[in-house]
Amino acid sequence: MSDLELAGVRKTFRPKGRPEVEAVRGFDLSVGGGELVGLLGPSGCGKSTTLRMIAGLEEVTDGDILVGGRSLVGLAPQRRNVGVAFENYALYPPLTVAENLAFGLAARGVGRAERKARVADVAERIGITGILGQRPAGLSSGQKQRVALARAVVRAPDVLLLDEPLSHLDAAQRDVTRRELRHLQRELGYTTILVTHDQEEALSLADRVVVMNDGVVCQVGTPDEIYDDPCGLFVARFVGEPAMNILEGVHDGQGGVRLSGAVTVPVGVPASAGREVLVGVRPEDLAIAENPDTTGIAVVYEDLREYGLVTVELDGVDGRVVVQTEAGRAIAPGDRLPLAFGRERTFLFDKETEERLR
Repeated sequence: MSDLELAGVRKTFRPKGRPEVEAVRGFDLSVGGGELVGLLGPSGCGKSTTLRMIAGLEEVTDGDILVGGRSLVGLAPQRRNVGVAFENYALYPPLTVAENLAFGLAARGVGRAERKARVADVAERIGITGILGQRPAGLSSGQKQRVALARAVVRAPDVLLLDEPLSHLDAAQRDVTRRELRHLQRELGYTTILVTHDQEEALSLADRVVVMNDGVVCQVGTPDEIYDDPCGLFVARFVGEPAMNILEGVHDGQGGVRLSGAVTVPVGVPASAGREVLVGVRPEDLAIAENPDTTGIAVVYEDLREYGLVTVELDGVDGRVVVQTEAGRAIAPGDRLPLAFGRERTFLFDKETEERLR
């Protein structure tokens, strides 16, 4: 198990006739041996570019990438011992599954007997022994994903890179494959970087999550830290489904925020009176309660069987919130609902800087 370190890594592109684009800006990260770290963010945030720099598919503009204390910068991809499972599988159509797995080993000079043994071992671990003689065209999406993962693993890499590995699978396949992937990663012990825009994937698979936006690392932490303790408005909004409710208000200097002239909600976060803030509260931290902080009118109710979601238009406040309810609760559009904010679970952000107030 090798550790991975990215120190001040930058990547700029210089499109012909266009201004320079800085895709990754000062990326710092230390990944322990055997750890799985998820790079999470919207399209274009720089996460795939970061992965490609680790793999050697993009040159590093500035900074360093080290595996086991050895710099990878300037090394050709084939000399890095990095395994990559791509989003589009990148399998060779004329070759059988077994030949796809052995291809990279043969290119590196691994002998026939060892190639055969390593392919058989990895195929058994990943559950593809029965399809070793088939070609990619006859495989399902789930099978192709397993083959792509096996091809990355068979070389016994120092670092395993997974680029949107589940994006082409349907919901049922994604759930099953996600659990299998986590089990395999722990069993094999590879230091792993997972690139994804799917927050459920990142939060369920990763030991730690790196949230990126516009080429910058916004926050690094465990899934619980990212979800329960966001450092700023972007992380708070991006992580969570449904998204965190955000309301504008003015701090009263006494532990509350005025959302309107008549509505003040408790927040428990000190700030100077008159400071303009944004109040954030997740749907599960709003409750239909007997002693409400405010009231509103139900607009839409969604019965999701395990729980319900009701969209509420708040009285006297310019904004709507989504509230999570217990399963089977009967709520009709037009119902008036009394709502209480979870004081210890209500976040404050500076309206101008969008930084979290603590």
